[in-house]
This record gives sequence, structure tokens and C-alpha cells, in this order.
Amino acid sequence: MEGVALNLVHNGVVRHLQWQGNSLRFLDQTLLPNKVEFVETSDYQVVCDAIRRLAIRGAPAIGVAAGYAFALGAQSIKADSQSVLAEKLRGMRREIESSRPTAVNLSWALKRMVRILERSRTVQESVKLLIREAENIHVEDIDMCKTLGQLGKKLIPEEGSVMTYCNAGGLATGGYGTALGVIHSAFSSMTDGGRTGGFKVIVNETRPLLQGARLTAWELREADIPFILITDNMAAHTFAHKMVTCVIVGADRIALNGDTANKIGTYNLAVLAKYHGIPFYVAAPTSTVDAGIESGRDIPIEHRGEEEITHIAGHQTAPPGTSVTNPAFDVTPSNLISAIITEKAICEAPYRDSFERIL
Repeated sequence: MEGVALNLVHNGVVRHLQWQGNSLRFLDQTLLPNKVEFVETSDYQVVCDAIRRLAIRGAPAIGVAAGYAFALGAQSIKADSQSVLAEKLRGMRREIESSRPTAVNLSWALKRMVRILERSRTVQESVKLLIREAENIHVEDIDMCKTLGQLGKKLIPEEGSVMTYCNAGGLATGGYGTALGVIHSAFSSMTDGGRTGGFKVIVNETRPLLQGARLTAWELREADIPFILITDNMAAHTFAHKMVTCVIVGADRIALNGDTANKIGTYNLAVLAKYHGIPFYVAAPTSTVDAGIESGRDIPIEHRGEEEITHIAGHQTAPPGTSVTNPAFDVTPSNLISAIITEKAICEAPYRDSFERIL
């Protein structure tokens, strides 16, 4: 896969979502790391399908894509009045919003788009301003993640190993990354000071879809950040043998009390980290904090298809007819989280008080 990046990574930003003037060009992440393939579309339903099948994934990236999908929907509507446009967009909004239920950034972005629509006076103005707002959401996400990375880098040790889970890098955001953004910022500072000799990242493969092995390892390799890949069931062993200095993960939705939904298996690592006295950090922009949810009990958990468990890379690994449960996310209780890193502050318990100060 030599030269596979094809200018995909520039100044630490992964250019996997690209607005082309009246269409969206996106990287199909289901094909990584073996194939870099872009899809270009002017159809909002293609974007919805890409979110559902994880060609576009990661809470902030889903929010960015939702904004673009709404803009695509608006420019496709033949309407002779603002009221007709708004009515047709209401149905499109419901369709986009239903593409994945757990990541709050999706509905957050759509609420921003609707506010723009409500302030617009004509169909032409609406389409123009909605495209601009989608681009604003994209740029703002990159800036937020860069700021988040700079704030959080002080928590990353210069000597030791940082464990991460799933993919919370540029591919999961507008381009820079949350958990991997913090790691990237920390490593860049170490590199500038010539102090990277003892640093590495421990990457869990992240079953069942291997986002750690396929995506995080790919991003770290592209950034020349040293890493070790382990299977998910090796995590306890690495903690017990003092191979981990801290853990940092992303988030798909954070409740007001700090309970955090992230890729299934994150809760396991938080429990292990607590038992072994290792700091466990969550990195996410404030758009991932759901001010309307009191605790993790209220976070909707997406359940996905059986084949993600019974098959690996299209090959069946379980007996036919095997019963499966496949929750895509779990919720880590706030008392297991050492700090939540946002672009505004490093928040500590009690998280409700911390969030009230920054939101």
C-alpha cells in the first residue's frame, strides 16, 4: 500500500470529507486499509447510506456529513417558495437523523442547519446559506479538535505507552481527531523537542469491525507515530505488566453527569484502568455533550446486524443459525473517567458543574 495516502493527509488533517461545490466527496472507510476509494455524490440519501454502513463514521464526522447531507437535500428540491422548501426538508431531516441513533453530533448539526433555514427568506438564499453552514461545521470541527489536542497533550506522558480504542482520529472527525488528536499534538511537541524515544501508542483491534486495526493503525502509520497493535483480550495483560501509562478514547455521546457512550468495549478498558490505577481520559468536542440527557441510562444504544459478529471480512466464523446480540456502544460511568478533554477546558468531576461552566 505504498503511496496510498494520495495527499489524503495534509498538515495532520485527514481529508476524507471534501465539499466539491455542489457535491460531497467522501472516503469509503469500510475499504481501509487495503484500498483508498472515494465516492462523490449529490444525493443526500447516498450520504445517509454511507453513515449507516460505516463508510462515514465517528460522532464528529457523522455531524459534519449530516450537515452536508442536509445541504445536498436542499439543493435537490424544486421549490417555488420558502415554505415548500422547509416542508420538504423536514422529511429529509428525519431521514438523515435516523441513519444512526447514538452519536449526538448528528442531531446537533441538523439543529444548526434548521436554524439557518428558519432565518432565510428565499429558496436561493436558503440553499446558499445551508451550504455555507455545512462548510462552517466542518471547519469548526477541525479547529475544535486542534484546540482540544493542544489542551489535552499535557496529560500524555513523554515516556510510556498510551492505550487507545476504536478510531478517534481524523477519520472519525472533520479531519484532525479527538483522542488521536491529543496524541498527535503531544507527539508533535515531543518531536520538536527531540524527546520521542520512549513513547508509543497501544492500539486495541476493536472487535467486531476492527476500527483500531484497520483505521487507527493506518492513521498512526501515516503520521509516523510508533504504535503496537494488540487484540482486545490482551488489554488486561498489558495493564498487569505495567505496559500502559494512560488510556485515552473518544466519545459518541456524553451525558450531563459525565457518563460516556463510546464503541463497545470501552467500558471494559475503563474498569481495567481503574483497577490498575491508570488514568482513563475521554476526548470529545463540546458538541458531543448532550445537555438534554441526565445520565448514561438515557443514551440510546444502537444494535447492529448479526453478520458483523458471525463473519469476519465476509467469511463466516460461527455456525449457521447462531444467535447474536450486537450492541455497537457501551456506556462508561463517569466515576471511572479521570478527565474529559474538550476544546474549552479539561473537565473533571463533578462533570455536571464542569459542563455548566463551559457549555
